[in-house]
Amino acid sequence: MRFTLIIVLLPAVLALCQGCESVSSGGGSFSKKAINVRLSELGITLPKVTTPVAAYVNTVESGNLIFVSGQLPIREGKVVFIGKVGRDIELSQAQEAARLCAINALAAIEAQLGSLEKVRRIVRLEVFVNSAADFTGQSQVANGASLLMQQVFGDAGRHARMAVGVAQLPLNAAVEVAVIVEKK
Repeated sequence: MRFTLIIVLLPAVLALCQGCESVSSGGGSFSKKAINVRLSELGITLPKVTTPVAAYVNTVESGNLIFVSGQLPIREGKVVFIGKVGRDIELSQAQEAARLCAINALAAIEAQLGSLEKVRRIVRLEVFVNSAADFTGQSQVANGASLLMQQVFGDAGRHARMAVGVAQLPLNAAVEVAVIVEKK
């Protein structure tokens, strides 16, 4: 009886799912839409990869993992969110800064892999927040980057994460985001 019910209902379920955004594929759910379509829908054009500000490279590939160095909230060559979160920068601005860091990380990933379609999943985000002494909302700041990854990659954008407050960041940036990615 159960088997017959599944066979009878399967065409109806498949018809309903044609409009669905994701399908299961082993390592998580992946969008039927191309990543570049999702980026466009989000109003995102990936920038040119930022030049490292010290003696390091933007990405290192090891096995099936890509390690993305900490990305700052840089737009058109300038840090656009400067200062301490909770003193100079409001929470909503810090979330926008984290989102911009994540966009810069996506640009670095695309430069390394040639296409974001080659990303299997976002494994981990590390978010550093240039925090005022009494600011404790680092996890809320990190949501700016985390939510973007989920919007772009669906379930494959869900990740492990750390969010910490620090005394200072390079160039007095408000936020810095590092990413670990698994490639297909």
